[in-house]
Amino acid sequence: MAAEETSGNSSLHIKEAIVIKPAESTPTRLLPLSPLDSQLFLRFTIEYLLVFNARPALDQAVLASRIKSALARILVPYYPLAGRVRAKPDGSSLEVVCRGQGAVFVQASDSNLTINDFDKAPKSVTQWRKLLSFHVADVLQGAPLVVIQLTWLKDGAATLGVGFNHCVTDGIGSAEFLNSLSELVTSHGRVKVLPVWDRHLLDSVKPSVLPTHHFHPEFNRVPDVSGFLSRFSDETLSPTSVVFDKTRQNELKRVANSTESEHTCFEVVSAHVWRSWARALNLPSNQILKLLFSINIRNRVKPSLPSGYYGNAFVLGCATASFKDLTTKGLGYAAMLIKRAKERVDNGHVRSVIDSVSGARTSPDSVGVLIVSQWSRLGLERVDFGMGRAVHVGPICSDRYCLILPVHNLTDAVKVMVAVPVSGVDKYEYLVNNPHS
Repeated sequence: MAAEETSGNSSLHIKEAIVIKPAESTPTRLLPLSPLDSQLFLRFTIEYLLVFNARPALDQAVLASRIKSALARILVPYYPLAGRVRAKPDGSSLEVVCRGQGAVFVQASDSNLTINDFDKAPKSVTQWRKLLSFHVADVLQGAPLVVIQLTWLKDGAATLGVGFNHCVTDGIGSAEFLNSLSELVTSHGRVKVLPVWDRHLLDSVKPSVLPTHHFHPEFNRVPDVSGFLSRFSDETLSPTSVVFDKTRQNELKRVANSTESEHTCFEVVSAHVWRSWARALNLPSNQILKLLFSINIRNRVKPSLPSGYYGNAFVLGCATASFKDLTTKGLGYAAMLIKRAKERVDNGHVRSVIDSVSGARTSPDSVGVLIVSQWSRLGLERVDFGMGRAVHVGPICSDRYCLILPVHNLTDAVKVMVAVPVSGVDKYEYLVNNPHS
């Protein structure tokens, strides 16, 4: 990457772009990834955007130097993240080639953006793309597994754009890495939660041992009776952002006719967003819709996974309904579908998913699907590189994935970001802000 790279935007100036290798020698080896790691739909980059307030007395060069030093040190215990992912020769799954190849660190400045630009949704899906300008198109073609870009804004604030190859880590694992990295930057101590590889714990077992009663609607194909796929590929997507504080969450629980303990915040917020999204798209009554969401299995499998396990340790929960039922049966119905989908996931269900995806090209369909990812519980809002905690946590690019995000200084609140086809965005924003409509 050139030192004066502009990433297609003249306001961004790249100061440096370098490879950071582990600070000490690390093992040279091949590490197999688990069947859950190797799934087709995880072959992309998780991209976080953290925004920090300006600190007038901060020496920018010193902070950048500390981050680079901490990154080199953390890549010793996390040495697989300094490797590269490839398909195994037989194509059955993926593996990591560990030769200490390193991660990428970029430092940049932007002459247009200020911290106030992150108060609302971006104007376009890719408006903030430049804040992680090293974009990996194919995660299996020798790209670094971790990319970090520190960008100084016009007003002295800063953003940290971070990319993780999803094949090697999930949200919880990547957030643990970032929190450990930030502790090394600020305290110069040791990594407190030691990373655990142990991908064999989620290997497939003999088929004869597996229960046969588990059903996996997340992998089922449904007919596209509404031109769903072409609508999302042909129309411009418009990013949206809405905050649900404790008062609004309790209002949703009342609308759902649930007791305080009957439904979680995730269930009622996700159900409300799902229904608002569906109604805004105005689909045919017989279109089957799915809400897919990740369920952490670290304590649902037997034996439970060890602390520090940073591989993909989730399966997809799936709530399914026709457009007619979802939009006419009320919020309580949708929330109950989500609750039941969560309750289905036990050790047997997880092992059945592992067996289904092992060596197979099984993957969720896109027809009628809204994917919800809950970033509000990952701990990203605790990350502090010496500028205080992040005042904004979100994605680099806003897209059709629906993200539930933390809100700075409001521990009970969540922010929901999703991009909606432009023809339905006004109706979506009205419905999502008016739960009684």
